[in-house]
Amino acid sequence: MAGPIFFRMLHVEFAQFTDPGRTRSDNEDFLGSFIPSTTEQARSHGWLFAVADGVGGHDAGEVASRLAVESLVDGFGKAPAGELLSSLMRRLVQTANEAIYSASHDGATRLNMATTLVACGLRHDRAVVAHVGDSRCYLIRGREASAVTRDHTVVNDQVRLGVMSSFEAAEAPTRHLLSRSLGSDLFVNVDIGDHAVNPGDVLLLCSDGLHGSVKVDDMTAALQGDVDLDDAARRLGALANERDGGDNISVQLIRVRAIERMGMYRGRPYKLR
Repeated sequence: MAGPIFFRMLHVEFAQFTDPGRTRSDNEDFLGSFIPSTTEQARSHGWLFAVADGVGGHDAGEVASRLAVESLVDGFGKAPAGELLSSLMRRLVQTANEAIYSASHDGATRLNMATTLVACGLRHDRAVVAHVGDSRCYLIRGREASAVTRDHTVVNDQVRLGVMSSFEAAEAPTRHLLSRSLGSDLFVNVDIGDHAVNPGDVLLLCSDGLHGSVKVDDMTAALQGDVDLDDAARRLGALANERDGGDNISVQLIRVRAIERMGMYRGRPYKLR
């Protein structure tokens, strides 16, 4: 799936990998993307990439993750041209949450299904990241990598409040217990981050099957130089399987090759000289 996508606003390369892992027969992760088909659509909408991880132990995690991503991708393509990306991402995640919640309450038998979600919208020179749960997005710039999402887990919330140390959180048996997920309630609190991107940046979206066993240094090392993104995605997936493999593994890699800096005037984009 890797390969250059040429538009005037952005030059983007993309690859992805998903695997059930070494111990699970089913894959409850789901990945999706929206790729603009014209220069005009690249300008008015941009690109969208998303990873969802159906919550293990629930009745239909694989249904929830697929519904979340498909709802997001469909809504992104149908959005009004030029809608503010941060507002759009928040609205679409809320819509996906409502779709999962409604599906779980449809009929006499209630399905207890939920999912995490991390999604990245790219337009002009900005990346807007929306997430709920513990699927993550990393921004890799040269030899530096940083997580641009914060896990919505019970222990991470306790660390943030000073109730628990980072060391205690890393060893806690409840470290994977989510404090937020899509589909659990009718409304969900969505975290949104808006980031400037530079040529050469790589955005890495993944489920916890990857970031739970692959260190940030390994991610950075796998993406140095002009590496083929398909190869890098497969290597990261193989490394996660080698070190653990007890969970589904998913990763998306988005490399920004070139950008055109844009400004806004009265709601309209213009090229910065």
